[in-house]
Amino acid sequence: MADTTQEETVPAAAEGAAAPAQFELQQHHKWYRRPDVLIPVILVVLGLAILATTGDTSPRYRSQFTPGREVRFGWDYFFHLVPQMLQGLYITARATVLGFLIAASLGLVLALLRRAQKRWVSWPAALVIEFVRSTPILVQMFFAQALVRATPGISLNPIVILFLVLGIHYATYASEAYRAGINSVPKGQWEASIALNLGPWTKWTRVIIPQAVPNILPTLGNYLVAAFKDAPIGDAVLSTAGVLFFADWIRADDFRPVEPYILTGVGFLLVSLPAAWAVRRLEERIAYERT
Repeated sequence: MADTTQEETVPAAAEGAAAPAQFELQQHHKWYRRPDVLIPVILVVLGLAILATTGDTSPRYRSQFTPGREVRFGWDYFFHLVPQMLQGLYITARATVLGFLIAASLGLVLALLRRAQKRWVSWPAALVIEFVRSTPILVQMFFAQALVRATPGISLNPIVILFLVLGIHYATYASEAYRAGINSVPKGQWEASIALNLGPWTKWTRVIIPQAVPNILPTLGNYLVAAFKDAPIGDAVLSTAGVLFFADWIRADDFRPVEPYILTGVGFLLVSLPAAWAVRRLEERIAYERT
């Protein structure tokens, strides 16, 4: 009777011991080693390169359609304006994407500078962040335009001024998001990096940043959409030929404000909704697996 009980418990113990071995065989592949993630990232980078180097940034909008005198909404006139709206939307999206690239990279630098142990590094970084965040982007665009005009030897295209202002403005917001993501990394990860004697570069690139960035992707996505909605301010301040400039020009030319402004709103939805969806998908793809 005792032998039977012993024989029954041994296989049970063996089966229980085999379960951890099967779990250890499941290898975790980092996101940059997965083709289903790396290929879309490469395509996005190529798209950004094309966006940054192609397209006319100074078009002239003029309606070739003579609308009737009736007050009713004209579908023919509405669809006639679509190609010109897309041209202005491209300019607005181009400035937004280039500005957001500056914001995403400069924001990380500002976050690291603010976390520096030396006060002569952290205090100026904190001052810049709080000053830029506390002033409206409209004032910053006026200041940037006046600074370029008053500085000899500097001649910048209005579209360049626009995405530089967008990049610096949202870099300060992104820096706070990065700082929150870095602070969310468990304390044990920092202690393990010290125990393993990892260098600063290895610690940040292999341990801290891969865990911090997925936590702030929704916030960065919101900043991207917000920057896209703030970019048309440059049409009024800097005279960039964006989508709002298109609507104002057509309204002044044809005295028909309804169709161009409604078309402008549709254009914003065509960009904002897919951008928000793409950020959610990216968040799901590179979500860091924690144990």
